[in-house]
Amino acid sequence: MHCIYGINAVAEALKAHGRAFQWIGVAKERHDLRLQRVVEEGRRQGVAVRFLSRTELDDMAGNNAHQGVVAVTSAKQYSGLADVLAAKRGDYSLVVVLDGVEDPHNLGAILRTADAAGADGAVIPERRAAGVTAVVTKASAGASEHLPIARVTNIARTVEELKSQNVWTVALDERGSQSYDALDYKMDCAIVLGAEGRGVHDLVRKKCDFVVSIPMLGKVPSLNVSVAAGVMLYEIVRQRRKQAK
Repeated sequence: MHCIYGINAVAEALKAHGRAFQWIGVAKERHDLRLQRVVEEGRRQGVAVRFLSRTELDDMAGNNAHQGVVAVTSAKQYSGLADVLAAKRGDYSLVVVLDGVEDPHNLGAILRTADAAGADGAVIPERRAAGVTAVVTKASAGASEHLPIARVTNIARTVEELKSQNVWTVALDERGSQSYDALDYKMDCAIVLGAEGRGVHDLVRKKCDFVVSIPMLGKVPSLNVSVAAGVMLYEIVRQRRKQAK
């Protein structure tokens, strides 16, 4: 069993029905409405609720960022790539492919933005990258519980597989000669984002159909990957909403 923590993380996990809950621990000195709603939903689903001290919750979560609630659950269930593609939410596919994002807070932030932007799902590598841990679930405000996430052995091969399914692949990389907002995203597409520091691997970048960049007008050469993801995703949202109108 695993632990997830934070009010939004636990509440969204209960809504998503993607995990088996063993029990929920709640700070016994807290009686606010948001926490009470989590308790009520847990009980409605037949999940046991235990009232614990903050020290006990700190020990369970491994930190004090739990907001007074920690749940003991099964692990996040990953999807296959076919499942991500089948979860198409709009007229065009939108998949977020992460080529080795290692910081769990960055991963959580990207998943939160991906869900908000209507992405169908995300793809992450099995090795040398963050998985969907309790920290990621908390950082995503529970969005990771709703978004299909495929965990694959090789990102370069995944890019090829996406292309074989008629999904255009767009790498966001500071070496891209085309501006990210010059591309027409009214197509089935996957955006490929690289790891902190090194960016998209050369092999992955070369396999992508397009390589675009975000213009940098200041002194630093690039944005944080989660910020870059937000810029890119909402340009896609802007273009597709404009067409819909």
